[in-house]
Amino acid sequence: MNKLSHPEPKKYRLADYFDQWWDIYKQNPKEYITPEQYKAVNALRLCRTEALGVDHYVCKECGEITQVYHSCKNRFCPTCSWQDTLQWADRIKSQMLNLSHRHVVMTLPHGLNSLIKGNRKPLLDLLLRSASATLKDWMLHKYKLQPGIISVLHTFGETKEYHCHVHMIVSWGGIERETGLLKEIKGDYVNYKFLKQKFQVIFEDGLINLFDKGFLVHDFENRQKFLRFINNINAKRWILHLEPSMQIPAQVIRYIGRYSKRACISEYKITSIEGRSISFRYKDNKHKDINGKAIERELELDYEDFFSRLLQHVPLKYFRIVRYYGLYSNKGRIPEEYYYKGEKEEETEQKKEDKEEKEEDCLICPHCNIRKEYLYTSIKQMYKGEQNIFRRRNLIKNEFIDNNAA
Repeated sequence: MNKLSHPEPKKYRLADYFDQWWDIYKQNPKEYITPEQYKAVNALRLCRTEALGVDHYVCKECGEITQVYHSCKNRFCPTCSWQDTLQWADRIKSQMLNLSHRHVVMTLPHGLNSLIKGNRKPLLDLLLRSASATLKDWMLHKYKLQPGIISVLHTFGETKEYHCHVHMIVSWGGIERETGLLKEIKGDYVNYKFLKQKFQVIFEDGLINLFDKGFLVHDFENRQKFLRFINNINAKRWILHLEPSMQIPAQVIRYIGRYSKRACISEYKITSIEGRSISFRYKDNKHKDINGKAIERELELDYEDFFSRLLQHVPLKYFRIVRYYGLYSNKGRIPEEYYYKGEKEEETEQKKEDKEEKEEDCLICPHCNIRKEYLYTSIKQMYKGEQNIFRRRNLIKNEFIDNNAA
């Protein structure tokens, strides 16, 4: 079974670092803090604390109590986003075509960063649409196929600087328009230069269209200076990266999990929190080891620099960072027999392991080996230090109290 799990227990909580320095930082921030950023930080700090609520469960046989803390479910929270990623990746693998898939990355030049930051929603929308359109148009004209594409937007690089790019899981084949048959593309060869230029042209055409319609916030005096800016951007790096085709779900699921809804920093990569400073591991993709893998380095930042880097990656309100294009945008068009089914032995083993994991649930009483039942929820108002308890009636609770009284 191919699990998406962290190899080692985390040593540090990001919330602890925010608790220590956030109230000081927000008094004199390096950049304006938006309401959405305030909300994300507050959610992260309260996640799995009494302020969000604690569910109490009781074993009706022995009376042992288990407390389960509520999560914030904010996309900025590294713990919640990781759990969300696991669930989403497990669900999506059964909705993929029975074909090989490829991991594709398309990256914008950093010279566009300032313009993007001032126009996040329209330009990030444009990036996602342009990247998918590049591959859809290419496959349609070259192979007469409609592919399925899962796109994931990232605005951060390894060191958490602003770095806009799209990770895509692309079916290496699709449904033929004329015949309706499912066909796979043979071989991995593509004309990289052609695809990069196509992506660049589609994005820039969309960018100029937004400018002409007056939808961009900018400081260009006229259209001529804007087009001169575009020409300068053309000389920058438009990066297109394709990895070899992979079978599903074992290989592809790694990429779905790794590049999906996760927060911009993993707590497992934090190596030190000392005073004003925080350190974390990152991959230096410009330098490789003897095996061709990126060298891992460590970066130390002051809380002022760290917070300003991190906050720029808080997702916009209601902005979908994961999107579906082509065949995956409307799964009703895909015949049931074209989905990946898996082998019976693999599915049986999967269900067996899932069942064993559920048996180890914290709500299973270790003494009586039965599932504990809900008793009540408590919420502590952190700012007053008071605790309000909301009790919900249920038969198990009353039965437990009556048994004790007897």
